[in-house]
Amino acid sequence: MQRRALVTGGSGFLGSHLCDRLLADGWQVVAMDNLLTGSTSNIAHLAGRRDFVFIHHDVTNFIFVDGPIDAVLHFASPASPRDYHEMPIQTLKVGSLGTHKALGLALAKGSRFLLASTSEVYGDPLIHPQPESYWGHVNPIGPRGVYDEAKRFAEAITMAYHRTHGVDTKIARIFNTFGPRMRLDDGRAIPNFMLQALRGQPITLFGDGSQTRSFCYVDDLVDGIVRLLESSVHEPVNLGNPEEWTVRRMAETIRDLVGSAAPIVEHPLPEDDPKVRQPEIRLAQSVLGWSPRTAIDDGLRRTIEDFRARLDAPQASRA
Repeated sequence: MQRRALVTGGSGFLGSHLCDRLLADGWQVVAMDNLLTGSTSNIAHLAGRRDFVFIHHDVTNFIFVDGPIDAVLHFASPASPRDYHEMPIQTLKVGSLGTHKALGLALAKGSRFLLASTSEVYGDPLIHPQPESYWGHVNPIGPRGVYDEAKRFAEAITMAYHRTHGVDTKIARIFNTFGPRMRLDDGRAIPNFMLQALRGQPITLFGDGSQTRSFCYVDDLVDGIVRLLESSVHEPVNLGNPEEWTVRRMAETIRDLVGSAAPIVEHPLPEDDPKVRQPEIRLAQSVLGWSPRTAIDDGLRRTIEDFRARLDAPQASRA
């Protein structure tokens, strides 16, 4: 019989790409989202399919889905610093109450459960690169703490449901991911640089740009998610591109790919902004057979094309 999955946050950037991949793999998909940061434009191309359903619902409330569910993939959450600074309580609630409700559904349906966690559980790391065994360096009461601690709690309750109730759980620690469908006003580095470069505006750099990040193209990330879902692994697994870039290099690369002559302008570094971020992915390589394959420049070109098309589209279609 055809397998059926619930994707919370299914109209968001990552969630919508995950819906596409699961459908392509033969799953029936139920996407659930309260549209706080997601957009139905991300899943408009799926409307009318017999194997796809969208439910407008806030997962911090009781989740009801009629019929069998073979997998629950919990991707609902604000994910950019701009979002969780503006919505700190919603961020904490979806990471705690939302994860609890999603796990409860997985337990009731006898389904496997995959948590979309984050590299932010490592905070401003004192170990570089970051292996799954690292416990992190997080300021729980700082401005980023609402997201970091929400995800750390989500991991803890996920493992508690595995140990206590025997739920078949997976935890993906997702590092910076980019690609088409990122919100134009997302606020993270790549969307900011692209939007400013395409508009010919000065490109905003926080700090001197020497801080590092890893950037993984969305198709590669989704492939890792699917491999993890199908695996027997229960402990957290890093998914990200181990190629380390300075933020300044990324800003300059995007400016060059766009063909902009805009200046790069430095602004003060936000509080608790991580100085380094690079995944150790040996676990994903060994147990999932996974490594990112898309060259960063190729992924950036595809994303720039998507941003340019949406900027050129009528206002109502921009998301």
